[in-house]
Amino acid sequence: MLIDSARELKARLTARLAEGFPLVTASDLGGRLWTRPAIGLAPVSPGRARLAIRVAAEADARVLLSGLEDAVRAEVDVRVTGPILPQPARSPAQLQRRTRPLVPGLSVAHPAVSAGTLGGFVRLGGRLAVLSNNHVLAAGGAGTVGDAVLQPGPADGGTPADRVATLAAAVRLTDRANRVDAAAATVDDGVDADPGDVPGGPLGATVPDGVDLEPDEEVEKVGRTTGHTRGRITAVEVDGVAVQYDDGVHLFDDQIEIEGLSGAFSAGGDSGSVIWRSSDRAPLALLFAGSTRGGSTGAGLTFANPLSTVLAALGAEWVAS
Repeated sequence: MLIDSARELKARLTARLAEGFPLVTASDLGGRLWTRPAIGLAPVSPGRARLAIRVAAEADARVLLSGLEDAVRAEVDVRVTGPILPQPARSPAQLQRRTRPLVPGLSVAHPAVSAGTLGGFVRLGGRLAVLSNNHVLAAGGAGTVGDAVLQPGPADGGTPADRVATLAAAVRLTDRANRVDAAAATVDDGVDADPGDVPGGPLGATVPDGVDLEPDEEVEKVGRTTGHTRGRITAVEVDGVAVQYDDGVHLFDDQIEIEGLSGAFSAGGDSGSVIWRSSDRAPLALLFAGSTRGGSTGAGLTFANPLSTVLAALGAEWVAS
């Protein structure tokens, strides 16, 4: 269907689901998984899209589909993801050693966090800063401005002697719909940093204002755990993405969904990676969560915040090589 029609259908179905699934804040869940579907737009061809519906369990999919009219069912892409989780470190992998100068893709973290990924560099208050997630640099809100940031992260052997940056800004995760999971830390004096060619190297240093709905748009990232991977955008403007953090479930609206071209696009420890467009290397999004199920290969789906939204929320400017 046409994109405007898909957006209209998304709004109608979202309103309908809200009647059957009253909004529940993370503090009300008591650790239980959120089961309300996430809804976005899946590109089909230029100017056309299907409705992307993501559910946590098979039972949710059956209930949802049984309540849809045949004409509507023909225009939806329903996938079962299982739980969607932030991507903290889980196992040793590439990019986990102590490295100077700092470059995108390295292991980095708050001292109270295992490890995540240094996504790229921004300018914050006139100073160079590393960009990653709140749950990587600010311990999901437990950290405070002025805290240390280590490279590598503690899970990869980082100690206080490996301090490279100071937490300067973090967007708080709320019990309502969030837009970003983001934080930045200013690089400490005497620590060398090199933005490098990716993400957002000399071929494409401008951050697009939003992400166009193009079918099979190919993207790439470098992450602490899986290194360099390639994928494609499978849905945009996804609302109601439920992510299970240590303190409960947090919801996210207007997210980007990505699947790997061969296998998983991301894994635990890749949180904070900046995703760029393959065609021109333009930096598009900040990776923050993923599932182990779903996608055409069954290897899971990755979710990311639009990078333009992240920069606006932090009051930061992207720094290219």
